[in-house]
Amino acid sequence: MELKTFVFNPIQVNSYLLWDNSKEAVLIDCGCFFAHEKEELKQFIATNGLTLKHYLNTHLHFDHIFGSPYIFKEFGIHPEANDADLHWAQEIASRVARFGIQYNDEIPPIGRILNDGDEIKFGNSSITAIAVPGHSPGSLAYHLPQEKILFSGDALFCNSIGRTDFPDSNHSQLISSIKERLFVLPEETIVYPGHDRKTTIGYEKEYNMFVR
Repeated sequence: MELKTFVFNPIQVNSYLLWDNSKEAVLIDCGCFFAHEKEELKQFIATNGLTLKHYLNTHLHFDHIFGSPYIFKEFGIHPEANDADLHWAQEIASRVARFGIQYNDEIPPIGRILNDGDEIKFGNSSITAIAVPGHSPGSLAYHLPQEKILFSGDALFCNSIGRTDFPDSNHSQLISSIKERLFVLPEETIVYPGHDRKTTIGYEKEYNMFVR
């Protein structure tokens, strides 16, 4: 499995592109906001001869979906996500305006509503969706068990966890999600979060002071 990490937009979201030997690819959380970020992503896909098959969202907070209209326009691919966060996408313009950001694009509708346990197949590989609500009601993590890779979105970070001060966040629910859904994975599982650097399940179980 090949993996490329892009860091996009002023909020520094990790957007992940992964592909196997079939050259079929999956994009997770497209945060590209500026024109040069969109061009960087497009050129990387073209230069490496990749065919984008799926566009997955861990959740629908605006910093993770800035690039969704571009992906739909350029590749004709709808986002796949849980619909419990849909109001975030529908209200994106007003939400980002509070941060002094102007955003006029319309987020395309969800193409496939993903729920806990759903599989996303591409090439010779498969991803499993894991429900991890708490940071947002519809938060999902994406697990590739054979590769021992997890994309945790904003649920779990290196030495930290996702914010739970939003009106629809739930701190105790997030802690339960991490303990019951993520910390049961093999300790060597590499965790690629929505922001900042990667970590492992084993490291977070031992050192993450927010999960006790």
